[in-house]
Amino acid sequence: MKGLVEFVSGGPQPGGFYFAIPRGSHAARLGNEASISQKVEVKAGYVYSLIFGATRTCAQDEVLRISVPGQTTDISIQTLYSTDGGDTIALAFKAIAPIVRVTFHNPGIQEDPTCGPLLDAIAIKLMPPAKYTRGNLVKNGGFETGPHTFKNFSTGVLLPPKKLDRISPLVGWIIESLKPVKYIDKKHFSVPSGLFAVELVAGRESAIAQIIRTVPNKFYTLTFTVGDAMNGCHGSMMVQAFAGKETLQVPYVSQGKGGFKTASFRFQAISARTRITFFSAYYHTKLDDYGHICGPVLDDVIVRPVF
Repeated sequence: MKGLVEFVSGGPQPGGFYFAIPRGSHAARLGNEASISQKVEVKAGYVYSLIFGATRTCAQDEVLRISVPGQTTDISIQTLYSTDGGDTIALAFKAIAPIVRVTFHNPGIQEDPTCGPLLDAIAIKLMPPAKYTRGNLVKNGGFETGPHTFKNFSTGVLLPPKKLDRISPLVGWIIESLKPVKYIDKKHFSVPSGLFAVELVAGRESAIAQIIRTVPNKFYTLTFTVGDAMNGCHGSMMVQAFAGKETLQVPYVSQGKGGFKTASFRFQAISARTRITFFSAYYHTKLDDYGHICGPVLDDVIVRPVF
């Protein structure tokens, strides 16, 4: 540890502060220029996802700098995506040595020294390589291979865009937008199929894509499922899908109580590589909390050749 690192308890604090620590009773608060780190045994050459819970303590901007050997990422702690005031975030990194030091650092100089981000849950998971499933040209089309999710509490895991994280913690997929997408689990949300899905939480600024192998001029069918996460996200939703030169808009009216529908369309490959992309056409907020944004759920992405 370097600088002022405090072990704090959740709840009301002196001076009128309130520390939201949704994943437990205690957290570490990083003061100005403070850092906390730990050495972790890993397998060199393998990809890992790093998952952590972070909460800002003041209304002003707070940034958390996460470093592993060969990679440094600055994350803005906004708490716009979770109703409890705490976001869970996942990053990915490739281990370059059998032991790596993971460091969390507060690079800011806050006017109020009692400010500074809170860390209250950290996990590291070995990520398996992307694999195809029989009859599907999309890798990890059901989003079943992704970062760790905390079993006792979850508001979803935010996956930052590739400009912040070169290696995606969602195996096979690219977060190619300005804002994150959210990885959700069946235990805490409505998931159309399997155990996990993706919520497109930031409208057109929240997009997910994959580049698949295709045969030029051959026709393919793209099938996918859209729905809502049963988290109070309501309204007339629209998921847009792109493949080759084709696009499809899929409307979905959400009551925020769960549900889904399946859509498909045919496209013609124009090269040996085809990018498939999904994003939400609109912005949405939760029915009981207009300060937190949300969006439609995407699951079961399948591409098959047309014979």
